[in-house]
Amino acid sequence: MKNIFIYISIASLFFVACKKQPVANAPKPQQEAKAEEKAVVKPTEKKRPNYENVSLDEKIGQMIMIGINDRKSLVANDSLVAEIKSGKMGGIILFEKNIANSNSAETMKKLIADMQSYASTPLFMSIDEEGGKVHRLKEKYGFVSMPSAGYLGSLNKIDSTIYYTIRLAAELKELGFNLNYAPCLDLATNPNNPIIAKVGRSYSADPAVVAMQAGASIQAHHGQGVKTIVKHFPGHGSSSSDSHLGIVDVTNQWNVIELLPYKSLIDSGYIDAVMTAHIINEHLDASKLPGTLSKVMVTDILRTMLGYKGVVFSDDMQMYAISKNYGLENAIKLSILAGVDVLVFGNNVSVTDRIKASEIHAIIKKLVLSGEIPESRINEAYQRILDLKNKKVN
Repeated sequence: MKNIFIYISIASLFFVACKKQPVANAPKPQQEAKAEEKAVVKPTEKKRPNYENVSLDEKIGQMIMIGINDRKSLVANDSLVAEIKSGKMGGIILFEKNIANSNSAETMKKLIADMQSYASTPLFMSIDEEGGKVHRLKEKYGFVSMPSAGYLGSLNKIDSTIYYTIRLAAELKELGFNLNYAPCLDLATNPNNPIIAKVGRSYSADPAVVAMQAGASIQAHHGQGVKTIVKHFPGHGSSSSDSHLGIVDVTNQWNVIELLPYKSLIDSGYIDAVMTAHIINEHLDASKLPGTLSKVMVTDILRTMLGYKGVVFSDDMQMYAISKNYGLENAIKLSILAGVDVLVFGNNVSVTDRIKASEIHAIIKKLVLSGEIPESRINEAYQRILDLKNKKVN
């Protein structure tokens, strides 16, 4: 019964408020009307799915995003090369630990190009570059500065947001990155939130400001040929603890307005991908599963209610909110069944807890062959991933 009331609240709020959510550089009504008048309806051909005639192994591989430990370059007989060649991963996530202290840009650019050269399907080359505290490509390595979302939101000047983000995105593109885990759509509704508001990761507590600023950031990335992942669905801004460290329950703090930036940007068509949050919210899912593992949150709310059709990425599956409470195989199974398309394993953990893409691949394949995950779910994820990889953004 509780879920019914929250769904009604979501629907009512969107009916009243969503049309009021601004998005940077949104078309004016007159422009839309003219576009409609000029539109020519053409007969459509049925698009053949990308997953036809593709092996199960290849499809599963595209669903895995992996961190490469402390590598700053590839060495002879590197095991990572064999995993890339065999299609055990669809993407790489890099961190500050992968940046060389000298010749930083050149070394990273070569590392990325080398990894891409071994892939039969181009890899997502990704990084977490929000700016502020979440800034891997620091100035001390010779990279550009990037202020926090909190700072840009306090200015609330679209020109400033676009200026700084274009500089960042141009640098990402030059290095070989094609995907950034930004912008953050979390609302700063809890000013004491240790992982969002207190470290400047939210543009504002106002959903309209967040939607406007994030829309500008996405467009600035697109102008340089870089795709983005908005996060952390369905909202981490009201939390009072850090899901890197353990279970986070926002049931008593979360507000339905935290969904408004998602709805606004989904309707605008700007969003490339969405990242889930490892947060529990009993108002949304009475089973107490965290967002990443919740079919209610990922499929019923994000996809069905909000109308999102694209790729869903997990937050890092090695964060303690997941890894210390659900077990590796069970977490993988639940996340895929929930509707997550790409599972992120950053390997930002102790050496003994690190995992190879081939190990994740083997678990997923076992779950598919046993019937615990239907192959149709793998096909669905693969189709979305290939569509995103082929998407033109500049």
